Amino acid sequence: MRKCGSMKKLIVGISGASGALYGIRLLEMLRELPVESHLVMSRAARRTIAEETDFSIDYVRALADTYYPPDDIGAAIASGSFRTMGMIIAPCSVKTMGEIANSIAGNLMSRAADVTLKERRKLVLMLRETPLHLGHLRQMTAVTEAGGIVMPPVPAFYARPETLDEMVTHTVGRALDVVGLDHDLIQRWGGEDED
Repeated sequence: MRKCGSMKKLIVGISGASGALYGIRLLEMLRELPVESHLVMSRAARRTIAEETDFSIDYVRALADTYYPPDDIGAAIASGSFRTMGMIIAPCSVKTMGEIANSIAGNLMSRAADVTLKERRKLVLMLRETPLHLGHLRQMTAVTEAGGIVMPPVPAFYARPETLDEMVTHTVGRALDVVGLDHDLIQRWGGEDED
């Protein structure tokens, strides 16, 4: 475990949506930054990690500075007095987004997200669903109206990614930008015109 002291704190949620690599890569990237990571995973996330990756749950937990079980409503991240810079849920399922949009704090992930919103901190939901129906769009609107940021993990092709890891890393880097973390972990668009 890293010595965290007075480092900034960021909550990371990993839901059961497809795209567990986004949350895992986020935790890996945070280890390269002066940020203390606080992880909560849904029960469905454990299944998705097993189905989609070669990583063990123990490996994913060990990436975080602090891990909380999904039913631990008394955890530090469930309180607004625990100061953080915000929360990124990567990936975010429609179920989790719906709970957040409707202020249903039935588990630690949705409670931590609700606290993030009520404290006016950055909440980024890397929503993994397509296509979207009207109910999804309404929930996205509700989250946005409450102060959250819906950020589907859409790859940027200007960086000319050659691997899945490059695509995931770039998208996660952009999520770190949204919460206001300075880093040089991704290739950025320079805007230069070629003749």
